[in-house]
Amino acid sequence: MLKLTKLDGKTFYLNSFWIETVEATPDTVITYAGGKKVIVKENTEEIIETIQALKRNIRVLNA
Repeated sequence: MLKLTKLDGKTFYLNSFWIETVEATPDTVITYAGGKKVIVKENTEEIIETIQALKRNIRVLNA
């Protein structure tokens, strides 16, 4: 699970397997597999690195 921050400062957790895209527009927009979108404070690189680390930890992504 990713810990993310909405623009209003509230944190939430998102299952990284539900993420379809992460875009910088310049705000960071995450699109869920179902099409829902959310804007977060974290930058795209930070999110991608965290997802890769999570997947390495559960051996989904080869290190």
